[in-house]
Amino acid sequence: MPVRFRLEEVLADREMSQTELARQSGVSLVTVNAMKQNRTKQVSLQTLDKICGVLKCEPGELLERKRGR
Repeated sequence: MPVRFRLEEVLADREMSQTELARQSGVSLVTVNAMKQNRTKQVSLQTLDKICGVLKCEPGELLERKRGR
């Protein structure tokens, strides 16, 4: 997948667990885990906004585009 979530790294930087992010954002733990594991192909802007609100970041900080050779 050319675009991936950097949620694992951002959570580590914030010293926050997936469970705490889910609780504070109102996003299900299943969704948070799927994003952390890069097992989701899409996420709503509303979900992204909720997560960014809790993590105090911009959407671009959660996404990374893999570059081909």
